[in-house]
Amino acid sequence: MKITFRYFSITALIITGLLVLASFTKEKPVKAKFSFPYKQAGLTEREAAAHLLNRFTYGIKPGEIDAVLKMGLEKWFATQLKANLEDKELKQMLDKYDALQLSNAQVVEKYPRGGVVIRMAIKDGYVHKDSVNQNRADYRQIIKKYMDDKDLKPQQELYRQFISQKILRAAYSENQAQEVLTEFWFNHFNVSLDKGQCAEFIPAYERDVIRPNVFQDFNILLQATAKSPAMLRYLDNFSSAGPMEMPKNAKVKRPANNNRGLNENYAREVMELHTLGVDGGYSQQDVTQAARVLTGWTIAPMNDGYADGMKKTMENTPKDKLLKSGFVIDGDFMFVPNRHDKGEKTVLDKYFPAGGGYEEGVTLLNMLADHPSTAKFISRKLAIRFVSDNPPQSLIDKMASTFREKKGNIREVIITMVTAPEFWNKEALREKTKSPFELAISAVRSLDAEITQPYQLFTWINKMGQKIYYYQAPTGFPDRAAYWINTGSLLNRMNFGLAIASQKIPGVRFNIQALNQNREPESAEAALYTYSKIMMPERNVHETVKRLKPMVNDSELSKKVEAAANKNQVKTENMMNEDAALGDDMMGMQNMKEKNQQKSSTPPKQTMQANAGSNMLAQVVGVIIGSPEFQRK
Repeated sequence: MKITFRYFSITALIITGLLVLASFTKEKPVKAKFSFPYKQAGLTEREAAAHLLNRFTYGIKPGEIDAVLKMGLEKWFATQLKANLEDKELKQMLDKYDALQLSNAQVVEKYPRGGVVIRMAIKDGYVHKDSVNQNRADYRQIIKKYMDDKDLKPQQELYRQFISQKILRAAYSENQAQEVLTEFWFNHFNVSLDKGQCAEFIPAYERDVIRPNVFQDFNILLQATAKSPAMLRYLDNFSSAGPMEMPKNAKVKRPANNNRGLNENYAREVMELHTLGVDGGYSQQDVTQAARVLTGWTIAPMNDGYADGMKKTMENTPKDKLLKSGFVIDGDFMFVPNRHDKGEKTVLDKYFPAGGGYEEGVTLLNMLADHPSTAKFISRKLAIRFVSDNPPQSLIDKMASTFREKKGNIREVIITMVTAPEFWNKEALREKTKSPFELAISAVRSLDAEITQPYQLFTWINKMGQKIYYYQAPTGFPDRAAYWINTGSLLNRMNFGLAIASQKIPGVRFNIQALNQNREPESAEAALYTYSKIMMPERNVHETVKRLKPMVNDSELSKKVEAAANKNQVKTENMMNEDAALGDDMMGMQNMKEKNQQKSSTPPKQTMQANAGSNMLAQVVGVIIGSPEFQRK
């Protein structure tokens, strides 16, 4: 009996232990510690859900409002702020893009810049240095053969994968708020593919620096961007150096102008655009002094033709010896002490005594992140993005107060914004205008479309006036309606709407009738009303239907809009020819096409009706997407 009882006790103890362990390991449901005051603003729960989804996703998918209501608005938002939802389907899509997980050093090796490839080909005997002529077809063939032999890829292929992943993430990620904030912070800390020196580092910049930190403390994001190769190259701080140090007993006098390469670009933009704002209370003297503080901040050597001398030094010097002499190596970032200005400095009344090193830059960035002007500047910019082009000062003040109290915690600042009555004010509903990127993705999401060639959407986004990742100025794209809306852009938006609705964009497919549960509307006007309610939920569509009604019955509408759009082209760099030359999206696109063909087993007539829909429905949906009301969010 005693033995039986003993075994029973041991078994019970083991089971109890396993249950306790499971209670710790099982992911606890998210609980919101805040509430939304939308009822005080006179909004219904459905209207509030639509507003929240419009601001923190790339567009409302069919049935998404009901899903949010079932979960609860606050719980849904709290889950989004954690940004840890599984994205199994998205990950399967992204697995096809093999360049996305490469380190910066691997990218440099696999996707070298054109000039680097030529030098490599000369060194390896494929090309004679006196016969370099990029305009000759035979020369280009030799370079192509060299790249094939060495398993090298053109950089455009890297950018193509990078742009495609952004479109897929925006369209399909369950962590929508994270993707929206990734775009916001990338734009805030803008770098551009248009600058060749930094372009190869931009995929890792978004992946490793921006996306993981969008809800963290602002200081973490600021430090990470300052030390990233993309930003160091984009604003030229990688080459900024202080005066050359002369040996104490040197007979040669120090040159009168011994500033061997001070660059103020990053110092100026980190104050004006990243932290304090243009009216943040700094002077030109502060910019120069800050630039001196940040000298020596550079990039660890890679096989890209830069810093070959430093690379040899690092290879021939033990790492511990480098660290003892003041070097700092953190991933791809490196601080080089003999390039640092060791003189005394003063920035914003903060005195830096002579003899400092890497820690001076860290102190400076911490100081800028904690500055009251930064709290106001960042809060205002967030409010402009998520509330209105002219947000109430009362809201900005609340957000800035939280920014200071919570040490710049972005998540807490956003919660303050969304729990404020100003966010839910009826005047803020649908006040923001979608950028071309947001318009394209919201159209895809509202149609519940399948994207198999995302780069095709990029060409249309570019035509509508937004060449994502290519904005040259460090300001990033302006976030105001006036920048996006003009005659040419409106025509291109309508042209896009008609093209996607008619399924004329390769690699974007959807079932237009399934959106209405395969019910055929009685007339074009009935279809306009029905699909307006489906694609613009919780809006009063009567006025919209009234305005759009004449357009849905015009059989020549597509031709007229396309012709007018061609006459009013938005001024952007044309990527269409390049896209055509590169062919269909790589990474197994042919396999995806075959898979799509196999998925369809319906007779030809039914397939045409289910996939393409009638011309009438396509025109109705296209007019809705191109309408002013759909442009709002």
